[in-house]
Order: sequence, then structure tokens, then C-alpha cells
Amino acid sequence: MGKVFLVLVAVVLTVYCLYDLVATPRDKVQHLPKWGWALLIALAPYAGALLWIVFGVTKGRSTGGPQRPGPPRPLGPDDDPDFLRGL
Repeated sequence: MGKVFLVLVAVVLTVYCLYDLVATPRDKVQHLPKWGWALLIALAPYAGALLWIVFGVTKGRSTGGPQRPGPPRPLGPDDDPDFLRGL
């Protein structure tokens, strides 16, 4: 039962990392090209997958270019000047 669990974890981790690799844009991949990461993940399931998760992809937002503000947040009644004016 223990060996089946280890093999199952390796398969799930490999499939997850390969899917994540394919879904990651090329400019966010670090240290190796995508084909190199795919080869590493496929040949060394545990080590390659963990290396991909830790070192392979850039985390967070890119700092290049201007940042657009998000949509305006809804205001509560006590923060809405039109509502307060009507009291």
C-alpha cells in the first residue's frame, strides 16, 4: 500500500507541474527553457517537480509597465456623500 501511495503522489505531482509549466507564460519561466523544465520534471518526478515549484516560475506580479487601478470599490452608506447628504 505504501509503494502505491508513493507512485500515486509522484504521478499527481508530475502531472500538476507539467500542466503548470504549459500554462505559465514564457517570460515568467526562470533558469531553464520550458523544454528543459519539462525534461527535468519528467525524468526526476519528485526532485524536478519540487525544483519547478520553488525555482522555476516567477512569483507575484511583474513590475514592468504602469499599473492600472482596479475597478472602484463599492462604498458603504457611511462613506457615500450622496447618502449622507440625504439624511
